[in-house]
Amino acid sequence: MALSDFLTELDALLGEAPAAFGAAGDAAALEAARVQFVGAKSGRLKAVQKGLAAVDKADRPAAGKRFNEVKQAIESAHQAAVERLASASRPAAAARCADPTVPGDCRRLGRLHPITQTIEELKEIMGRLGFSVADGPEIEDQWYNFEALNIPADHPARNPLENFYLELGDGGRGTGDGNHGTAVELPSQHTQQYPAPRPHPPAPSFLLRSQTSTVQIRAMERMRPPVRIISCGRVYRPDTADATHFPMFHQMEGLLVDRGVTMADLKSTLRLFARSAFADDVHIRFRPSFFPFTEPSVEVDMSWADGWIEMGGAGMVDPNVLQAVGYDPEEYSGFAFGLGIERICARRHGIADIRELFKNDVRFLQQF
Repeated sequence: MALSDFLTELDALLGEAPAAFGAAGDAAALEAARVQFVGAKSGRLKAVQKGLAAVDKADRPAAGKRFNEVKQAIESAHQAAVERLASASRPAAAARCADPTVPGDCRRLGRLHPITQTIEELKEIMGRLGFSVADGPEIEDQWYNFEALNIPADHPARNPLENFYLELGDGGRGTGDGNHGTAVELPSQHTQQYPAPRPHPPAPSFLLRSQTSTVQIRAMERMRPPVRIISCGRVYRPDTADATHFPMFHQMEGLLVDRGVTMADLKSTLRLFARSAFADDVHIRFRPSFFPFTEPSVEVDMSWADGWIEMGGAGMVDPNVLQAVGYDPEEYSGFAFGLGIERICARRHGIADIRELFKNDVRFLQQF
């Protein structure tokens, strides 16, 4: 093939391809023109390239140079057409976004965890029953977690296999003054020390609290009866995780100490709580039990799914516990209860397995 014939084909292609790209009115027409001129298999530019081999050997450098120039010009024309169509569509999209009558896109908002929601609701319910909120540290010494709660040194509840003991920097020994961890937060109207509690024995080790009953001791050390508090917080026990147990869970602890408090007051309070938390579709029952810090003691069960589930323990505050904080058990009596918040949350929302509450699966949590 003569060089002049090869260059004539390239010039014709250079005149037609940009014109076709410029005439394309939409993406489909532009794509059809691209396939026609620069398609990898059947494009006209590919066909002209095959003719390069037929050009005389002496003329091939000039022919190759011209072919590359034409190819770059056609590709530039195609890119310009792509940008022209894209810019033409932008004003319409911008106009749609600016239209105040078009509903906007809803932003995905976070929400409180169902356990946190339950805690806030429980505080509100117990507040209506006259209880104030107290709090205490999650790391406790053995005085608050055991001894002041009438749990002796040889009690099975103090077994290292039943607790999360901590080895601290001081070798696990406390100062013996009882001021380990953060002081309990109490309602502002109760600030008087009454009466002076007995001296605390040295605390040989610390642990993650196994019950929120520790807050009862801290509260009674700093408050004068009548005492009417609740405490909601995390507790830790090395339980095997299953549908109703978890190594870390939440309790709501309640305490009322005053003159003339009886078991009837405890039962009435818990029944009022159950009615407020679950409306009228729940029944509550009490079973005799034993806890070192209450006497008498009961297990509290609530009806659920044609059966019963244990929600916690309760009872009258043991006189030894009152004496541990300097109260006269001949003058004052009281009741205490501890309820599992996860189980309350599960009962309210129909959750069959409390482990779902700790998986952090957004698909599950966004239901609440």
